[in-house]
Amino acid sequence: MLDFIYYPVSAVLWLWHTVFASVLGAFSGVAWALAIVFLVITLRALLLRPFLAQLRWQRGLTRMQPQLAEIKRKHAGDLQRQSLEMQKLQREHGVSMLGGFLPMVAQILVFLGLFHVLRSFQNPDVANYVFGPGQVRSFLDADLFGVPLTATLTNGAASTVAVAAVAIPLMLLAALATHMTARSAIARQRESGIEPTQQTAIMNILSLWVFPLGALLSGLIFPIAILLYFLAQNAWTFAQQYVVHRNETHTATEPAPVPAQPVKSLPPRPGQRPAARKRPAKRPA
Repeated sequence: MLDFIYYPVSAVLWLWHTVFASVLGAFSGVAWALAIVFLVITLRALLLRPFLAQLRWQRGLTRMQPQLAEIKRKHAGDLQRQSLEMQKLQREHGVSMLGGFLPMVAQILVFLGLFHVLRSFQNPDVANYVFGPGQVRSFLDADLFGVPLTATLTNGAASTVAVAAVAIPLMLLAALATHMTARSAIARQRESGIEPTQQTAIMNILSLWVFPLGALLSGLIFPIAILLYFLAQNAWTFAQQYVVHRNETHTATEPAPVPAQPVKSLPPRPGQRPAARKRPAKRPA
């Protein structure tokens, strides 16, 4: 059903695993871990322009909050008129709902694709999308710090203590990156000087505490390979927002260049002859 997602995701994962396996060995767990991390990097690099569009969309919504509230007050009870006025306001501010949700939708689809592809590594004698049987066996036999990449805290495929020693740090780092990303976003909201709406306040609480809690609980059911994906994804999001915000702050604090003013000649004083204009030198015949 979602083969249009599964095949591209598996192809990118295959590409990076082939690169790192040529250096670290086909059965290296580090090669598979790096392939998953670089899958995230590839995706987020492709989504950089949509991310900037999403950022502009969020700022546009923030600037429009007072006007949106006025539209709801003015046309209370008339949902159709509210919708038309909001669409008109969005066009005036250059805000696109599609551009705002595109990065989020793309990340969800890639996660679903990766999760399905990794779960399909089951039979070492059967190919898995673009992976041949040899690479399927390589993934099933690969481990990270002695723990299989397919292991979870609840499947009993390996020692629970050994799995916890790898899974818990990944869970904690992913949750911390999620929390710090939310704190950074909320700090920028406060710097804008616009009071958050009730919906914004609820989303802030969810992103500060509920989403990081979800990252922690995911470690109970997801395999090590997926936890690596979560960590890489959340760490990239935090670093990307930090870099973009720092560059914008630096640009905003730079003084604007002062245009050069033409030099005006002073009027002659009373009784003073005006300065004679210089004649251009004659060219020799």
